Amino acid sequence: MIKLGVIGTNWITQRYVEAAEQTGLWQLTSVYSRTLEKAQTFGKKYPHVTEFFDESDAFFNEGTYDTVYIASPNSMHFEQAKAAILAGKNVIVEKPACTNPEQMKEIVSLLRRRPQQYFFEAARNIHDTNYLVVKKAVQSLPDIQGATLTYMKYSSRYDAFLAGERPNIFSPHFAGGALQDLGVYLVHAAVGWFGVPLKATYFPTYLENGIDAKGIAILEYSKFSVTLNIGKTSNSYLDSEIYGLKETIMIDSAADLHEVKQILADGRTEILATQSEENELLAEAKDFGEILTNPTSLDNKQKAEEWLAQTIEVNKVMYLLRQSCNLYFDGEVRNQDLEG
Repeated sequence: MIKLGVIGTNWITQRYVEAAEQTGLWQLTSVYSRTLEKAQTFGKKYPHVTEFFDESDAFFNEGTYDTVYIASPNSMHFEQAKAAILAGKNVIVEKPACTNPEQMKEIVSLLRRRPQQYFFEAARNIHDTNYLVVKKAVQSLPDIQGATLTYMKYSSRYDAFLAGERPNIFSPHFAGGALQDLGVYLVHAAVGWFGVPLKATYFPTYLENGIDAKGIAILEYSKFSVTLNIGKTSNSYLDSEIYGLKETIMIDSAADLHEVKQILADGRTEILATQSEENELLAEAKDFGEILTNPTSLDNKQKAEEWLAQTIEVNKVMYLLRQSCNLYFDGEVRNQDLEG
């Protein structure tokens, strides 16, 4: 049984813990929050929790868990993942794992010196079985002419922003915004299905504080381009589409992947896959759990390396997209600063 520690006590942490315990491979034992009261309120719902922390050094160095799930604000992911690795823990960090390639490079350097430890980015859609269904369907197309992938969901936190508050997800201080939150799913899908683009450009719509509320990203390949429609201040109900010649692959959402179908050359529709998982994080919890319960398996090591390699490439593309429109977060060096 894998002993799990968590950072963060929000809804996504609860969903992950529920998914993890549903697999039968995990037990939540340790909880960290900024206040001991929040940690205890969250942890008392789970029977195996024995440790509560409100001090991060103690959590990393004294906690008896094997693996930590990090679901803090985006800007904290790197430092917390780094501290966990140095403390000998396996790491599952919510997307985006890091905000720039320099951070990612440091994480990889630490991992190379600790081959017994695992590091996973929790990009849930690439662990969905339907993600592989789409990948296989794309590979079967005789020609690819591009794709349009959409993920736009109105954030409940946007109401708070409009009321004058500054929630983390809409804050440049916490590396928020639509691209970092929802866009990472689409970039993972594009890199996984089509490879690394030759060029990446982002056209955001900004809020008054300089964070992107929504935007369109263009990923350019040698023979086609992929358009990403991303947003947190409106809803879209459009399918995502991948274009062959006379064939089109349609997905209800490139992030949720509930239904995949293909419109054939003769106009007929073939349903390739549907999904009825109640917890959208179950697939990744199973994948991570199966690797960590058999960590010396060469197949498992290869699978983890492939996920890490994709995380590294996605991190680069995400950073290129931000550089293309000078979208930087607090404390980052801007292009013009380097030029000056």
